[in-house]
Amino acid sequence: MTSSPTPLVIKVGGAFIDAPVGQDIFFQNIAKLQSIRPVVIIHGGGAGVQKTLEALGLESHKLNGLRVTPEAHMPYVAGALAGTYNTAMLSFAIKEGIAAVGLTLADGNMTQCTIIDRQLGCVGDAQPHAAHLPKTLLQIGQLPIINSIGALPNGQLVNVNADQAATAIACLLHADLLLLSDVPGVLDGDKNKVDSLTPAQADALTQENVLIDGMRVKVDAAFTAANTLKRRVVIGAWSDSEAFLRPHLQGVGTHILPE
Repeated sequence: MTSSPTPLVIKVGGAFIDAPVGQDIFFQNIAKLQSIRPVVIIHGGGAGVQKTLEALGLESHKLNGLRVTPEAHMPYVAGALAGTYNTAMLSFAIKEGIAAVGLTLADGNMTQCTIIDRQLGCVGDAQPHAAHLPKTLLQIGQLPIINSIGALPNGQLVNVNADQAATAIACLLHADLLLLSDVPGVLDGDKNKVDSLTPAQADALTQENVLIDGMRVKVDAAFTAANTLKRRVVIGAWSDSEAFLRPHLQGVGTHILPE
């Protein structure tokens, strides 16, 4: 009896959604990938959130790479991520003939969230909880497209960093994890891609002020996932989507190694 293929969780950011071109090729390769293994997509949308808040005259800033999200901002943050950006992702998938379902982290109790730090406001940490919904969708050939809005047990909506959200979903499904951005991977001080990264190497790059802000958050999430899943996690570029078809994601991005 052959074992089922390991699912692949792929995270993309708002830069992917806002890019003038490239989404069609990306989703064409996702369709090919679905014939090999189950796929789940997680997306953020920080740039879209920023534009929405600015248009409303609301100030927004980040603390240690995470967006400070007052409760008064949450309707607009949720509208951008769960509304505008999630439906944009669905439209890209539909255009390439992919059957997709748009979800939040709260749907089907996939995750349970807690507040990270009161200084950050409504910013949550998502932990894996119930896998029935995404597993069922994958079994019937659907592509779950999950945004990074979660909920506390009391129903309060929270803004979850999309890399951390992807980590939670990968842990939920015991999946491989691919974190994508508009750079080819983790870069060293000379802007060269690092093929693999250990915690000690990451700490050294942080001390050198090379690994900072959003990429540091991404690397931290990748190490959490790698150590939980006991397998490597890959940080790469969404523009390299044809390479995602390679076995074990060979040569793709930076491979984050578990301790």
